[in-house]
Amino acid sequence: MEYLLQLAASPTAWVALATLIVMEIVLGIDNLIFISILTNKLPEQHRAKARRIGISMALILRLGLLSTIAFIVQLTAPVIELFGHAFSWKDMILIAGGLFLLWKATNEIHHSMDPSPDDPLSKTSNVSLGFAAAIGQILMLDLVFSIDSIITAVGMTEHLPIMIIAVVVSVLVMLLAAEPLAKFINDNPTVVMLALGFLIMIGMTLIAEGFGAHVPKGYVYAAMAFSAAIEVLNMLSRRAKQKKAAGQA
Repeated sequence: MEYLLQLAASPTAWVALATLIVMEIVLGIDNLIFISILTNKLPEQHRAKARRIGISMALILRLGLLSTIAFIVQLTAPVIELFGHAFSWKDMILIAGGLFLLWKATNEIHHSMDPSPDDPLSKTSNVSLGFAAAIGQILMLDLVFSIDSIITAVGMTEHLPIMIIAVVVSVLVMLLAAEPLAKFINDNPTVVMLALGFLIMIGMTLIAEGFGAHVPKGYVYAAMAFSAAIEVLNMLSRRAKQKKAAGQA
């Protein structure tokens, strides 16, 4: 209790908490985009439930990983060397997660751009994914993003209570934002393609990080924000044209 009171009275601790909350929310954007796209392929009555389960499991994974910080820190230690480069468990998990994101996003783009009448997936494009399969894929990416999130938290502060609060707050923000984001993506088909492009970029970033090439997150999120701003302008332009056409009619 005395330790917690000392933290609460420390301005440095409050600054660290605010910084870490912002960082965790930003890192959670990747996770949330993937969950939104994936759950939108489920029957409508199952989407909200799948999002709640996926985000709740993200919280459980993050808190579980925080309880094993000593083990998580060891994940950054090299365990294998290939072609003169040492890989840790974290590196291999990031590479696997990045490859999965590339496969998933590319597959979704393929079915969106070139649906085949004989392809069973194209006949049920909105409900082609089973509930269990969706949850399984969400949990897989939850694990990848959770490890990245917790290692970031460990690198920013040594105080476990600050990490726990930051993780809980960031996941609560994800939970609140999940429904509006998923609805927005579902109502705007062009945004789906943009979001899939984001997933490809995130996947490439994870792979690069796994191979030891540090990619500043600021560049990635700046590119995403710029692309999103351009898409917003396109949407406003399309709506203005539709209103003008309706008025002329």
